[in-house]
Amino acid sequence: MFCYQCEQTMKGTGCTKIGICGKDAETAACLDLLTEWTKALGWYARRARKAGLNLGDLDAFVYESLFTTVTNVNFDPARIAPLVYEARRRLGDIAVKTEKNAKVPLAAPAFSLPPEPAKDIAGLVAQGEALGIEARLSREGADITGLRELIYYGLKGAAAYMHHALVLGTMDAEVADSFFEILAELNEPHSVAELTGLALKTGEVNLKVMALLDHANTGAYGHPTPTAVRITPKAGKAILVSGHDLLDLEALLRQTEGKGINIYTHGEMLPAHGYPELKKYAHLAGNYGGAWQDQREEFDAFPGAILMTTNCIQRPKETYKARIFTSGPVAWPGVTHVSERHFGPVIEAALAAPGFARDEPEKTILVGFGHNAVLSVADKVVDAVKQGQIRRFFLIGGCDGAKSGRNYYTELAQAVPQDCMILTLACGKYRFNKLEFGTVAGLPRLLDIGQCNDSYSAIQIAVALAKVFDTEVNKLPLSIVLSWYEQKAVSVLLSLLHLGITNIRIGPSLPAFVTPPVLDVLVKSFGLTPIGTVEGDLKAMLN
Repeated sequence: MFCYQCEQTMKGTGCTKIGICGKDAETAACLDLLTEWTKALGWYARRARKAGLNLGDLDAFVYESLFTTVTNVNFDPARIAPLVYEARRRLGDIAVKTEKNAKVPLAAPAFSLPPEPAKDIAGLVAQGEALGIEARLSREGADITGLRELIYYGLKGAAAYMHHALVLGTMDAEVADSFFEILAELNEPHSVAELTGLALKTGEVNLKVMALLDHANTGAYGHPTPTAVRITPKAGKAILVSGHDLLDLEALLRQTEGKGINIYTHGEMLPAHGYPELKKYAHLAGNYGGAWQDQREEFDAFPGAILMTTNCIQRPKETYKARIFTSGPVAWPGVTHVSERHFGPVIEAALAAPGFARDEPEKTILVGFGHNAVLSVADKVVDAVKQGQIRRFFLIGGCDGAKSGRNYYTELAQAVPQDCMILTLACGKYRFNKLEFGTVAGLPRLLDIGQCNDSYSAIQIAVALAKVFDTEVNKLPLSIVLSWYEQKAVSVLLSLLHLGITNIRIGPSLPAFVTPPVLDVLVKSFGLTPIGTVEGDLKAMLN
């Protein structure tokens, strides 16, 4: 096993026996095998498109396959294996249909296809072990392999967002073609310069995907509005919903109406409280706990059922394994998986659990500052900047994690001067979103923009302010400080680089797959900078 796709990789170089995330060698090998079949499928899909072939729902399958390989999503080889077999079946169908429908002969791929999938998981594991990152490192070296992984990880993050949009009925043929094209190119030989360009193209695609997801979410549930969210429990039976899938949350809310069960959000589901069509449910009671990495202790203490809707699952403790459920692409061996949003088992587990015995004293935090809400008061913000009431904006957010060094983000938020505004998003906000920051120019100093995919909102806000001030985004009084953990953060970063946004700070550590020569390119081209000390970074950003 060798995996270095997340920030917490062992010793900052790669996990070789078991993943810090909990992924074992068998799961890693099956995911590596799925990776190679998905790349090959992309090559054949692009070829089929050029031949004018209708590929049906292939895009949805590719998004699901890519999403499955994201960190903290699927840990169950028994649920990964069917995806491998399906990828092989679809590739074969495409190859046959393409040759039949093509008007001119089409060349065979220059690369070798993965071996015919074995008939059992042990065989799949052996095949995957021979196709992992180590094989590519020995074949192409660290720089090229790292750049390829950067692109692939960015594409995986974009696929996760596209999966969320797709379940809400939003799709886009051009985006699908772009996915096929990038996957196809990952099978071809390329220089560092060519791969850098492909990385920026991946960022461009992800920007389109985030816009589609924003449209899907707001079309289904309305634009988020500033909302006070209770963060202390209420007496009664309870279900905790984590992840990102708003449709799962909505279905659960509908299925639990009138049953005396309070629904709480966890982790990246917190922003759901800002959507009008979700917060109308009276039993959407509040938010419980913090970021994903604290779930083992928080879930253990939660006296109800737990639903993981997408990624961010950790190895469940035996004390709550019988009352945690998965849906969508997320899976863990021995954990009940709920299909087709039939949440009866989750509801039964909640009713059987004790629930909260009493109301805790009410405490709240604010969410719901998406681009629509912020831009509705843009005139006040602009006036405050012109009058010197707001000196600077700090975007501090991204993926959270357990690795040391992340206190930096709390300390930075606390050190930001009182005449500056803080924008935050994703689960990185849990480092400081329950602290009191007060107001500036009559507005909250801390604005929670939403989930990680709501980076689109942050971009829209920045672009709108740049237009008002008749300047470029890079010349706004704006500093961006990102924390990263997994592949969705990579896709967001590539989108920012595609837009030409410079001088972004990132941490707590740099990706192991970004080698010094590649980092040098990113620093020289975009001013991408590793975080340093709070004092030094803040001084540099305020100058």
